Parts: sequence; structure tokens; C-alpha cells
Amino acid sequence: MTILDTTSEGQPQHGGQQQPAAPQRPKPSNAFLDRFFEITKRGSTVAREVRGGLVTFFTMAYIVILNPLILGGFSADNAPTDVAGGWLSAAQVGAVTGLTAGIMTILFGLIANLPFGLAAGLGINSFLAVAVIQEVTWAEAMGLVVINGILIVLFGVTGARTAIFRAVPKELKAAITVGIGLFIAFIGFVDSGFVRATTAGPPVQLGDNGSITSVPTLVFIVGLLVMGILVARKVQGGLLIGIVATTVLAAVVEAVMKIGPGSASNPGGWHLNTPVLSGQLVSAPDLSLVGQFDLFGSFGRIGALAAVMLVFTLVFTNFFDAMGTMTGLAKSAGVAHKDGTFPRLKSAFIVEGLGAVAGGATSGSSNTVYIDSAAGIGEGARTGLASVVTGVLFLGSMFLTPLTSVVPLEVAAAALVVVGAMMMAQIREIKFSKFSVALPAFLTIVTMPLSYSIANGIGVGFISWAVISACSGKIRKVHPLMWVVTAGFLVYFARGPINALLGA
Repeated sequence: MTILDTTSEGQPQHGGQQQPAAPQRPKPSNAFLDRFFEITKRGSTVAREVRGGLVTFFTMAYIVILNPLILGGFSADNAPTDVAGGWLSAAQVGAVTGLTAGIMTILFGLIANLPFGLAAGLGINSFLAVAVIQEVTWAEAMGLVVINGILIVLFGVTGARTAIFRAVPKELKAAITVGIGLFIAFIGFVDSGFVRATTAGPPVQLGDNGSITSVPTLVFIVGLLVMGILVARKVQGGLLIGIVATTVLAAVVEAVMKIGPGSASNPGGWHLNTPVLSGQLVSAPDLSLVGQFDLFGSFGRIGALAAVMLVFTLVFTNFFDAMGTMTGLAKSAGVAHKDGTFPRLKSAFIVEGLGAVAGGATSGSSNTVYIDSAAGIGEGARTGLASVVTGVLFLGSMFLTPLTSVVPLEVAAAALVVVGAMMMAQIREIKFSKFSVALPAFLTIVTMPLSYSIANGIGVGFISWAVISACSGKIRKVHPLMWVVTAGFLVYFARGPINALLGA
């Protein structure tokens, strides 16, 4: 906390005479914010925090549109249906997505005082929609998410999560940061259409058959260059200016060329959001999904062992995705200590766990820290004030869904690539001259983008670090908790065969 000046200016001196009080300087109107969030102490300003919060929101806003598309639909015909034929309304999922992200991001900013945004995790919501509801109902699936969150909160309260975090070698923490940077850059390339899957040959290729053929991808390239130039020239608000300017460009291009949304018949269209305002701007949110979860119903439907394996998968994904993300973001924000820890570590872990509980309780899926927050950090955000700004905007998104959908995914993708480049700077902390360090770090870095999972990268890094260290005569340097987590990851990676055996 900021230490207040307690000098006795204007108080009686030893001579006994009352000295005239010095004129008091007017306190700035943001003095309370400065003290509460330690803004000056972290080398930031209120304006910079607000800009960072805005950038984080606009970079994350796609989740308000994407989460309903993953979890719900407008009818049973176009929505993922559960084992009983139930489905979630896209409009209701959109409302609870904004509600939960807003509340949890504000709470995280106030308690953890870090510039991290929280929202429905893409890995877990996809896992629920594709796999879990084939065995249980949506309400039961969300009950499993709540149980997962309660366990993560307990890990945070007891200090187990903090202990595991401290047991990770600093080189692996640096590798996690670099891997996340490469991962989010790859996400940006894929979301923009800059790289695409191939029907045969290499897994990915440049654009369409090696060429950039779509106008939205050209907008992405323009946005990437604009943001890159602004950041390189150290223009204040460079990322935000770039996002706004490129969104305006995208809207003009759409108005002139009528490109439309991307689809099988229109592969050159916009991804997810078409940059055009349509219909009413304000609508009342439908929060009917709040509280619609069944905590233990899945145990009765599929049996305790199968339900426990689903919870195990959720916990491992949630636990290590968030740990890795927070490691990278804290380093990018310059608030991490030499050992990779950061201020209010335990509080951050507990609140993040509560995000999982809240996400399951509202049927919007587990909420976790978003790597997209790195965009706001790249804009200069260093404190929880930025998170409060982001959270307030998420709450507003419940009423302004048409407005938040104006920013196309191609524009957000450009910001992710720029931020990914920033995060790569942490690679200098890895001693690649020592192969016992180089190989686990390398595997951590490349596994994240190649498997599209932060947790997978961390798991491969943990296992390879422990095994190589032990076989190189350095077993004493491996913390006991690293072995515990390594064993857990071995089970995590073998969960498919284990589930098959349990179902046999």
C-alpha cells in the first residue's frame, strides 16, 4: 500500500510557537483510485488503466458472441443437444456470458488488483458442448463445472495451488509465457484466415492455397501493420487506436463490398462478427439460466467413477490453463517477481476458482483468466482498475450485444498477434545452452500452439523436466510437488483409455 506522508507540517515546534500552516495542495480527484489500486507505485496512470481496460474488453468481446454459438442455438435443430434432448438458448447464454464475465472481472480487479479479464473459457465450453453433454444433461454438466470450481477454490484457500506454482522452475515459467505468446499469435493467424487448414499435405497453409484471397484477411494485415507501427513508435493508446481505426475500415469495406459473414458458401466472409450495425442497439438481457444447474445429478446418471473422471479433466484444464496464463500475463505486466510469483497470488487463484463456480451456476461455462488480457497490458495496464473498466463494459454488453458485435474477429486477431510478439521477449530468460533446460522449455513452447492448449504445453513441460532432470543426475533439484503434478498429468494425458476402461 502507498505510505502516506505523516510529517508534522503546521504542528507546534519545540519553541512553543505555532507556525503558520502551509497552504494545502488540492488533492487530485483520483487520489483514492491511486492509493487503492497502487497505480503510481506500479508506474501507471488512471488514463492508461482506462485505455488498457478498453483494449482488453474489445479484444475479449468476441466471447459474448462466440460462447452462445458454442453452447447454444436458436432452436434444438441448430444447438448442441444433451443426452436428454435439452438445449440452451443462444440469447440466454449471451446474457449470462456478459453478466458472469462482468462480475468476475470486476471482483478480480478489486481483490487481486491485476489487469486480467475473466470470461467463459473456450477450452472448457467446447469440451462441454462436444463431449460432456453426450453423457449428461446441460444442467448436470454445469453442476460438474461448479464442483470443479469449488475444488479449485479449495486448492487456492489451502495454499496448495500457490505451493505448486512456487515449485515450478523459473525457466519453465518463462517458457510458459513464451508459449502463450506464440499460442495467441497463432490464434490470431487462424482467426483472421491468414493461415488455414489444408485438405491434404501440411496441417496449415498461408491463406487459401498459399495466397491471401479474402478481403477480411487483408483488413487483418492492415490492422496488424497499423498496430505494430503505433506500438513501435510508442504512441499512447496505440492498440486501442489501431482497433478502432481498423474496425472503421472494416465497416467501410463491408458497406461498399457487401462481403457478409463467412460460411461454407462464402469462405471469404468475415469470421464470427460482420462489421455492421443492424437492428436495435439496446435489448434487455434474459437471465433465466442463472441457477439452472444440477450439482450431483451426473453421479446418478453415469456413475461416480465416470463423473469423477469428467471432474478431473475439468480441474486439470482449468487449473493449469489459468496458472500458465496468469504467469505469462504477470510477466508481461512487469509485476512478477524474480521467482515468477506476483502480488496477491493467493487471492488471484481463489477469485479465478470462484469464476468457475459462477460460470457453472449461470450455465455460461467456467470463467477463467483470458490470455487476451495481454492486449490491455500491452496498452499499459498494470492494476486492477483496468479489470474494473473491462468488467463494467462486459456488464454493459448484456444490453449492447449488437454494438459489441461490430468489431470483427479479424481486428481482434491483429491485436493478439502484436501482443504475442511482445510476450516472446521472455525467451531471453531461458538458458538454451543447457539442454536439460532447453528441451523441456522448447516442448512447452511449441506444444501450446500445436495442440491448441495451454494445459497440454504445461503438462509436456512438467513431465519432460522431471524425467530429464532425474536421468541427468539432478533429481534433487526437482521439487516433490513437481513429481505429484507430473503423475497427475500422466493420468490427464491417458484419460481417454482410462475412460474407456471405466466404461467397459
